[in-house]
Amino acid sequence: MSKGDTVLSFDEVSFEYGHNKPILEEVSFSLRRGMKVTLMGQNGAGKSTIFSLITGQSKPESGDINISNGVSIAISKQVIPRADLDLTMRQFFEKCFDEKIYDIDVKIDEVLEVVNFHAPHDRIIRSFSGGQQARLLLASAIIQNPDLLLLDEPTNNLDKAGIEHLTNFLKNYPKTVMVISHDADFLNSFSDGVLYLDVYTRKIEQYFGNYFDVVKQISARIEKENMKNAQLAKEIQENKDKANFFANKGGQMRLVAKRMREKAEELEEEKVDVRKEDRTIRPFEIPAQPEIVGDILTINSYKVIRNHKAVTRKTLVKLRKNNHLLLKGPNGIGKSTLLQTIASGGDGSIIADGVRVGYYRQDFSTLNFDHTVYESLMSIPGRHVSESEVRGVAAGFLITSDVINTKIGSLSEGQKGLVAFARLVLERPGLLILDEPTNHINFRHLPLIAEALNAYKGAMILVSHVPEFVEKIRIDEILDLDK
Repeated sequence: MSKGDTVLSFDEVSFEYGHNKPILEEVSFSLRRGMKVTLMGQNGAGKSTIFSLITGQSKPESGDINISNGVSIAISKQVIPRADLDLTMRQFFEKCFDEKIYDIDVKIDEVLEVVNFHAPHDRIIRSFSGGQQARLLLASAIIQNPDLLLLDEPTNNLDKAGIEHLTNFLKNYPKTVMVISHDADFLNSFSDGVLYLDVYTRKIEQYFGNYFDVVKQISARIEKENMKNAQLAKEIQENKDKANFFANKGGQMRLVAKRMREKAEELEEEKVDVRKEDRTIRPFEIPAQPEIVGDILTINSYKVIRNHKAVTRKTLVKLRKNNHLLLKGPNGIGKSTLLQTIASGGDGSIIADGVRVGYYRQDFSTLNFDHTVYESLMSIPGRHVSESEVRGVAAGFLITSDVINTKIGSLSEGQKGLVAFARLVLERPGLLILDEPTNHINFRHLPLIAEALNAYKGAMILVSHVPEFVEKIRIDEILDLDK
């Protein structure tokens, strides 16, 4: 197949998730060989669903998905499936192929080089950190050398070095790539165009150009649509005012009034459905537990991972109200493990009696995936919350009436993140623990999240590999596990 040939096309594809939850309506677009495109859209719009339709995991209600003969497809998902967590690394990579690969260890070493990662092939997947698992997900797609590479939030959990390696790989990859990501700088470094999935019209618009140019085009279009609607709204009101005036005159004037009303109705129909895609969450605050005094958290020691072995180090970190601690270190050094140890009151750290802990985990394992969103928000440990409080907080995080009764496990990763933040608001913790809270979250929401964390008046520990996000938050102390 020569460069420029179409490798994939959607022809008026419609898809519903469950009953009465339409995701796509008569969507059409095409990808040509060698293109590098970004798939954009609000959290929960259905971006990952498009990937599952391409791979055949989901089937459309109507329309056609055309994949050129012989085109191979591989996907790097957002998270490693739970069923794969107890496999060894070798078994995990063997699952990528339909037939037995006799030189699998050589291939594994080659692909681990690409993602800048090295580890024993018999190590269990579960034992790797979130950042290391992110590298393995990437490697599992790349090892297949596919004609169409699908990457779902590939930079989540990756440190700076990991993102640089991935960026260089994608720039040099000669085949077709489609990426879902909220990392604007990363996307702009290789994107040829954008597929924009509108959560309200359920259509895809195709744009060409680099990522930043496309974002400008979309913003300009929204502004133009808003101006047109404002002009139409003015004309509609003028016609309604005239209709009311003439209606009171009686006789022939009533016919004029009728025509004015009809004209107003015609103008209403001309209004454009302006994209509401740019809605962001409301500004919010995470109230701190009020009655706590003195030392909230003391860290006396912690473990780091060196050459795949745990090494204990002594320290003395004390956090009181309004103290913000940043945990630093490369992927795999033990940041998430330390946060888990602190949250569970394990060796080396002491949480003062009576302190409520709000814990945002990067894998959302503090959420019960079998609960509905409503059940999750109503069951806040240590606090009684009212239905009106829950619904008010939920609305601020774009958790609408059609989402609130959905099971957590059926939400997109971005929606799970918003539910996790809503729970933190309701919990009113004395100690806030945040492990990569920007993962999966729409970039439009991040300034408001940073603002809320900056203003948080309890004790806080933050892990984040996104420097632009960390810069917006007041940090009082840094614990660098690499030193």
